[in-house]
Amino acid sequence: MRTQPDEIIRRLEATNSRLDKEQILEDAVDEGLTEFFDGLRMALNPLHTFYIKQVPFKAEAEGQGLPWEAFLKLQGQLVARELTGHDARDAVQLSCDVATQQQWNDWYRRILQKDLKCGVSEKTVNKVCKKKGVPHWGVPVFSCQLAHDAANHEKKVSGRKQIEIKLDGVRVVTMITQDSSDLGWKIEMFSRNGKRFENFGHIEREIEAVVRDNPPPYPLMLDGEVMSANFQDLMKQVHRKENVEAGDAVLHLFDTVPYNSWRNGGWDKPQNFRSEITRAWVADHQHTLKHVQALEWETVDLDTEAGRSRFVGLNRRAVEGGYEGVMIKDPDAPYENKRTHAWLKQKPFVEVSLRIDDIEEGTGRNEGRLGAFVCSGSEEGKEIRVNVGSGFSDQQRTEFWENRQQLPGSIVEVRADAITSNQDGTYSLRFPRFKTFRGFDSGEKI
Repeated sequence: MRTQPDEIIRRLEATNSRLDKEQILEDAVDEGLTEFFDGLRMALNPLHTFYIKQVPFKAEAEGQGLPWEAFLKLQGQLVARELTGHDARDAVQLSCDVATQQQWNDWYRRILQKDLKCGVSEKTVNKVCKKKGVPHWGVPVFSCQLAHDAANHEKKVSGRKQIEIKLDGVRVVTMITQDSSDLGWKIEMFSRNGKRFENFGHIEREIEAVVRDNPPPYPLMLDGEVMSANFQDLMKQVHRKENVEAGDAVLHLFDTVPYNSWRNGGWDKPQNFRSEITRAWVADHQHTLKHVQALEWETVDLDTEAGRSRFVGLNRRAVEGGYEGVMIKDPDAPYENKRTHAWLKQKPFVEVSLRIDDIEEGTGRNEGRLGAFVCSGSEEGKEIRVNVGSGFSDQQRTEFWENRQQLPGSIVEVRADAITSNQDGTYSLRFPRFKTFRGFDSGEKI
C-alpha cells in the first residue's frame, strides 16, 4: 500500500534531524509519490496563490476521504480565481467535510495555508530531488537580481556605468499576470524572497487601473523599491497581516522583465533598454500612477577624469540626501535572477588619516600577531580615537606585529562607514578598516 502524504508529513514533523528529513524525502522519491511532491510545490512556491484567508480545521473524524484528483480541481479553481468569496469558502468547507481528519488537517489544509509545519523548505526539497535525479519534482525558486558590494570589487568600478540612487526602503517585486477574473489580470507584490505583501493595496489598485485600460502585451515582472516617509513605520507595516495599508508608500521602479523570462532565470535585453522601457511605462501613465515612480539614472564613463568627477558628485549628493549610497550598473548587461557583478552597490564611506599610538595583540586565531592599531587624529575639527582591527590580511597581521616597535607614530589611511560621537566629547569611526600606510613614498603629503 502506498504511503499517504499526511503520514509523510507527520514523520517529517516528528524529527528535528536534517538528515532524517532528507531520508524521508528520499524514501518518498523512491516510492514514486509524485502527488506528494506536487503538494510540496503548491505549498512552497510563493507564486502559487490560493486567495483564501481562512482554512477550516477539522475537529471531527467523520469523512470518507477526499481523492487527490478532487483536491487538485479545488486548488486549481482557487488559483485561477474561478471560485472566490463565499463560493470559495463553501467549496473549501465541503472538501474539509469529505476528507478524513488526518488527511485534511495534516495535508490538504497545510497546502492551502502554504505552511507545511514540518521543518522542510524548498531548499531541502530541491536538494533531495536533484540528488535523486528528479529535479523537475522540485520547487521553483523565487529569486531576483542582487548586487555585489563595490568595496569588494573595486576593479569592476570602471568603464561606462549607469548610476542610480540606492534607496533605503523595501525591495518589492511586482507581478502582472493573467487570470480568469473580470479584469483578466492579477497584480501581486512580493519581497525579494517571495513573501507576499498585503499592505500596498493602494499601489496595486493604481497598477490595476493602468492594466484595465492598457493591458500589457504579455505578463510582466516589475522590479523596484518601496519607500515611505518614515522607514521605521514602513517596516512595521509591510508584513502586518491585518488589513492595514502603508498609504504613503511609493513604489520606485528600476527594472522590467517579461514574466516568463523571469521565471526562466532572466532576460537577455541590456540594462539601458530595460531602464528606458520602465521609465516610459511610468511616464505614459503618470496621471494614474500617483504612487509609482521610475528611478532616474545617469550614465558616466569611469575611465575618464570627467566621469570619475561626476561619479564623486553623484555619490556626495546621495549621502547629503540621506540615501544609502549609489547603485553602479552595467548598461549592457542582461537581467539575471542571482547576485551578479552587473550590479554593484556602493554605500557612503569616509577616509581619514590617523596616527598609530599603540599596537594591540590579537586574540583567538590572531594571538601572537596584530589585533588592532590604536589610532588618533583630527578630521574636520573632530578629534578621533579608535581601534582599527579589520582590513588586514593574515600576512599583514604577522608582518606588522613583528615590526610593532617601529610602527607607532606612522600615519595610516582608515576607511569607515561614518564618524560617530563618543560620550566623552571625542569621536570614533563606525566599522573602521585599515586601507594603507601614508607617508612612505617620497614627496607624499601626510
